[in-house]
Amino acid sequence: MGNRFAFPALGFGLGLRAPYYDMILEQRPKGVDFFEIISENFMDSHQGYRDFLSDLRRDYVFVMHGVSLSIGSTDPLNQAYLKKIKNLAGFLGVAWVSDHVCWTGVAGKNSHDLLPVPYTEEALAHMVSRIRHVQDVLERPIVLENPSSYVSFAASQMSECEFLARMSEEADCGLLLDVNNVHVSGFNHGFDTRAYISGLPAERIVQIHLAGHKHYGTHIIDTHDSAVTDEVWALYAHALAHAGQVSTLVEWDDHIPEFPVLLAELEKARTYAHLREAV
Repeated sequence: MGNRFAFPALGFGLGLRAPYYDMILEQRPKGVDFFEIISENFMDSHQGYRDFLSDLRRDYVFVMHGVSLSIGSTDPLNQAYLKKIKNLAGFLGVAWVSDHVCWTGVAGKNSHDLLPVPYTEEALAHMVSRIRHVQDVLERPIVLENPSSYVSFAASQMSECEFLARMSEEADCGLLLDVNNVHVSGFNHGFDTRAYISGLPAERIVQIHLAGHKHYGTHIIDTHDSAVTDEVWALYAHALAHAGQVSTLVEWDDHIPEFPVLLAELEKARTYAHLREAV
């Protein structure tokens, strides 16, 4: 099917995390098609880390995933931050740069959390304008991820799905579909997760995230500290049916397991994708 930006289908990747650095450098594990880095971990890094990334680039493709763009904030966009992102993207030759549909702070204070935005016409226009500016500065489209959320705004005028669809079309940006986040938010807010995914413009979906969560009975928290659940795997199959073969990444950021556990999760994703291709 392909995406609107002709970004390549990178296959199946993992988040590049510190406990695995030495092993990955020494062993160059097979079965990983690409690595995703947290942009902020490397954009101010010393030369040793730049050498580390340069070394890995001989065998792996990278994408960048940020947590501090704060595209939904009312604060002015951080131009120094954007310059650093652009420089790192150029250095790595990344296929794309992504971040989240959220705000992370206000009045110059960073909460270091991904906070929800109201789904209103005013918020939509505000974010579309800011996305266009970011893309002009970076000289490339950006890809934005749907959030996990635990509260909703009484002021919202549309569903999250409609907001994301309109945002991506009006700003001409890509979408990073976090399937686990859809499941988490769908349970917390009571919406139809399959209808949500089907309502997104398939040609805008550039990447998929899969991760684990914690279920507390009355609500689910997006924790990235366990294996992908059966419900999320089933929703992933639906996402593949909607969007086609999309670069897929498994996230695991806390209680990090031995590397073979991650590879097994990646193989599950590969199996689901291949089964979909065979249909």
